[in-house]
Amino acid sequence: MWIHPEEVLLAGALWVSERANPFFVLQRRRGHGRGGGLSGLLVGTLDVVLDSSARVAPYRILLQTADSQLYWNIACGSSRKEITEHWDWLETNLLQTISIFDNDEDVTTFVKGKISGIIAEENRLNQGEEQEEDCGKFREAELKMRRLFGMPDEEKLVNYYSCSYWKGRVPRQGWLYLSVNHLCFYSFLLGKEVTLVVQWTEVTQLEKNATLVFPESVRVSTRHTEHFFSMFLNINDTFKLMEQLANIAMRQLLDNEAFAADRSLPKATKLLKNVSALKRDLDARAKNERYRTMFRLTQDERLDGHTDCTLWTPFAKMHVVGQLFISTNYICFNSREEDLCQLIIPLREVSIVEKADSSSVLPCPVSISTKNKMTFLFANLKDRDFLVQRISDFLQRTPDSSWGDTSPLSLIGQSASASAVSESTNRESTKHFHPGLPTASQGLLALYHRDAPEDLGPKAMKEKMKEESWNIHFSEFGRGVCMYRTSRTRELVLNGIPEHLRGELWLLFSGAQNEMAAHPGYYGDLVEQAMGLCSLATEEIERDLHRSMPEHRAFQNETGIAALRRVLTAYAHRNPGIGYCQAMNIVTSVLLLYCPEEEAFWLLVALCERMLPDYYNTRVVGALVDQGVFEELTRAFLPLLYEHMQELGVITTISLSWFLTLFLSVMPFDSAVLLVDCFFYEGIKVIFQVALNVLHDNMDALLSCSDEGEAMTILGRYLDNVVNKQTVAPPIPHLHALLTSGDDPPPEIDVFDLIKSSYEKFGSLRSDVIDQMRFKQRLKVIQSLEDTAKRSVVRAMMTESAFSIEELEELFCLFKSKHMTSCYWGSSSSAAERHDPSMPYLEQYRIDPAQFTQLFTALAPWICGGHTPTLSARLFRLLDQNQDGLVNFKEFITGLSGMYHGDMTEKLKLLYKLHLPPALCPEEAESALEATNFFTEDEREPSSLSDLDTSGQQEVTSGEEGKEGGVDSEDKKEERLKDYKYYLRMWAKVKELKTETIKDLPRMNQEQFIDLCKTLYNMFSEEPLEQQLYHSIATVASLLLRIGEVGKKFNNGSRKIDDPVQAPPPVPESEEEGLGQGCSGDSQVCRALAEAQLEPAAPQTSDEETKDDTSVSSYSVVSSGSLQCEDIADDTVLVGSGEQRQGSVLDVDWSITFEQVLASLLTEPPLVDYFERKRDLQSKMDACKAQRVVERQMSSTSDHELAQQSI
Repeated sequence: MWIHPEEVLLAGALWVSERANPFFVLQRRRGHGRGGGLSGLLVGTLDVVLDSSARVAPYRILLQTADSQLYWNIACGSSRKEITEHWDWLETNLLQTISIFDNDEDVTTFVKGKISGIIAEENRLNQGEEQEEDCGKFREAELKMRRLFGMPDEEKLVNYYSCSYWKGRVPRQGWLYLSVNHLCFYSFLLGKEVTLVVQWTEVTQLEKNATLVFPESVRVSTRHTEHFFSMFLNINDTFKLMEQLANIAMRQLLDNEAFAADRSLPKATKLLKNVSALKRDLDARAKNERYRTMFRLTQDERLDGHTDCTLWTPFAKMHVVGQLFISTNYICFNSREEDLCQLIIPLREVSIVEKADSSSVLPCPVSISTKNKMTFLFANLKDRDFLVQRISDFLQRTPDSSWGDTSPLSLIGQSASASAVSESTNRESTKHFHPGLPTASQGLLALYHRDAPEDLGPKAMKEKMKEESWNIHFSEFGRGVCMYRTSRTRELVLNGIPEHLRGELWLLFSGAQNEMAAHPGYYGDLVEQAMGLCSLATEEIERDLHRSMPEHRAFQNETGIAALRRVLTAYAHRNPGIGYCQAMNIVTSVLLLYCPEEEAFWLLVALCERMLPDYYNTRVVGALVDQGVFEELTRAFLPLLYEHMQELGVITTISLSWFLTLFLSVMPFDSAVLLVDCFFYEGIKVIFQVALNVLHDNMDALLSCSDEGEAMTILGRYLDNVVNKQTVAPPIPHLHALLTSGDDPPPEIDVFDLIKSSYEKFGSLRSDVIDQMRFKQRLKVIQSLEDTAKRSVVRAMMTESAFSIEELEELFCLFKSKHMTSCYWGSSSSAAERHDPSMPYLEQYRIDPAQFTQLFTALAPWICGGHTPTLSARLFRLLDQNQDGLVNFKEFITGLSGMYHGDMTEKLKLLYKLHLPPALCPEEAESALEATNFFTEDEREPSSLSDLDTSGQQEVTSGEEGKEGGVDSEDKKEERLKDYKYYLRMWAKVKELKTETIKDLPRMNQEQFIDLCKTLYNMFSEEPLEQQLYHSIATVASLLLRIGEVGKKFNNGSRKIDDPVQAPPPVPESEEEGLGQGCSGDSQVCRALAEAQLEPAAPQTSDEETKDDTSVSSYSVVSSGSLQCEDIADDTVLVGSGEQRQGSVLDVDWSITFEQVLASLLTEPPLVDYFERKRDLQSKMDACKAQRVVERQMSSTSDHELAQQSI
């Protein structure tokens, strides 16, 4: 490319001149291309180590003048072709012009001005195109990455770092490239080249460690190997980016969320040099995630910016130092000192934002007032004017909710309000969810305690004292969303939230209140859409409704059960990815006890989607991840117990139910609900603390256990006896406690003491540490689930194919890798269509025709040169039984197994089917329609499951039509009986299909037979016994053509033999001799075709076409002549025809059966040997798996073109 002219002092250092004229010199960098010797190796090494190759292209053009010692670099190129184009342009357009200049300075000035003008023109033309913001050096590095590793343009580089890769005990200095889907490393030192490519989806462990052998290194582990990288300039920055990219890859494995740059992310205020747009986006994603987690905000909230400031706290009469965060819908504050003060102000609540008067005590203050009469004073703001302007901009976009929390109806006259309410009640009473329902306005506990007499006992008085403490707190710190959250708030939560306030505070602390306020009426609409729909989730919900806290009287009647049904069904409809998971019913039951339906729904949303991420999906990944975190914490805090528990295998058994139900299923309800209070305020760390404390309290007993059952009993009885002595409600019997209590029950444990003890012993746990541990475990868990899926697939396919376990595992990896690659770099179908985690493992991953062709070409034993894609497409259509354009792993293995492990009959049957519908594409089938219509309908049998499905559907349709036409009094038993009969018929047909015989195959017409011959000739082109195979197939083709002729005469005996259309025209000997000359002695096929009325076209005359076939054999004539019927032009004069014919001269009455093909082929030993020979799949799989680490000695005479190095 042309570059702005730069001065060059030493033109010869590190460069070799290749062309020159009086004004310009074309140079190549030493170490690139041919030769170079020791100096070339040294320059190549320096380029990699110092990254000069990212800035210095291997070719350049210099401007020189006779009188000056200075050179000017005016163009550079990454390839010889590119630089040669620039050189030719200079010689053509500039050389003659500048040769007439008298002064060398004028030459230099003119050329520099001309080159600058060209660059300006190119830039002007490129302005219309949307170019990435990445600067020149980063763009160079991205191009280099694609060239080195063979990546397509769709693969985006995020960042690159200089580091060392440890190969054995030797560090290789080079460059680490982190792209969206791959980790790549390249090094070139003294002739030794190291290339490494690792897919992020293959990473099983990623950790930063420091040992004597590897000083401060990053270890990247996959299933088969480990890679160590060290000597980073900023290892923390690199590791964080690696974590993000690996996390994105794990998310792709879970739910098809392919990476896409988030367009709603804020643009950087200034462009960072050498940082990609993707890197900025990922940094913004990480900041957004931290911000949302810190303040429990919704998933779509975007951080706009943050700044240091102070907040005046009226309750403490002091200024608190911290950070102010501004986002699209919230203003938030967090103190620098942990738990000192936190504040969340939704913009919907803000009424006034104003700049207060500055003073020495209160510099640059901003006052924010809310609709509930609270005022917040921020000071020490660096850019106050800009901040106020941003808040004003966001306020203008905020929907106007001028009524606040007050209903508009309350501001109208009493009579109007009453009539409006009664009218709306009548209208809404027909809905599944409406304000008239008891559970629409209050929790189930409030419903049942409404008519209970007032309790004046000591426990009730203690409950009232708690309520009074909270009321005092509200008056001092505020109530509602804008409440100051301090260490005092945490103390009150740990002492237990009063029953009357529990629902309100759960909603506040979880962030669900903000989400509910942003979506008014959403729950009611969702219930209406979801109720009445039937799905797997609704069936599971119905099954579990009566198992949800059956001991509680709120769920012993239809009111509670109906509310639970509505909430669970609405959520399943909102989030089909999760749908319904066991344990959701228990958690939702508890939410409904304290909250109205809509609030319970939004609390469930907060739990499933933010506070317990991935807990309730189909594979409970989140719970398994936290189970792994719990094991790691146990090893850190209780190492002795951890070793013993690992031997017993107890931790994995017990902890899953603890985390999934937040102890609600293993602890008495009144005690467990206090843990839920703490959980909504503190998050998951409370559950970890309590779980560790339970193990600690039972350490001695657990260490003396000898088996898993004994340990389970000890922990179960301990948890059963955790009691809440302050509860006002009558005790609810805990079923598990009743079943496990013995004659000598263990002492009771006060739940408040348990929580207090957990904070004292394990309160040092921090949320950010838990998040880091979660990431580490997520890699392990998801890769473990993928391994389980692979094993399940292999077990299922072992009975249906003859491949070994190892072969099936490798094939599955290749199949899945092809699927994932297409997700990265685009495909004709979306990732969601091709990967459905809810389906059986065998059918989860699916590939489309393009990917299938790539795998077929790499793995299939039948390679047919240019005909391979056609054969692959036909096999794809044959295997795609449901005709959705996708093939799953089971179908893929079925086709491959037939080619590798079938006997000769099976292989030939598959090959035969590939030349008949439905394998033929619509165009091919249409061209043979005339011949196909000759056969009678009763000869055709269903040849695939799709035929059976169609016939079955027709039967069902006709049955349904009959039912509709009949009387409605037919009872359901008869309908069920019909269904059973239908399924029995389908089952019988499937069984019949499995025992399909060769007689069931349809007959083959002449065009299809020609195509079969063409395929066979292509298959034999690279065989050692090529000539013998050609000779054999020529003999077989001749025989089958004669058989077809005999069969035609037999089938059409009533027709006249001397019919001019049917009579084979005579073929002159001269023509036969002409054809035979191109056959190199093998003229049997040509003669056979001529005898059978298949006149080949004129021989090839193009040299290029002749070069395509390396062997001089009958194949060249047959494939280019009669067998390639589709290549015959409209104006070709066919031999013996005596006139010009349009298209081919196929005989529509001619046909053969598979039995005839098989019998004919069995007469030729070379063909029998070819089809019965065992094929080596392993070598093809090894070749298919791209070698991830390549190291080779570079020859000094080799042309070192990096573009050839593709992985």
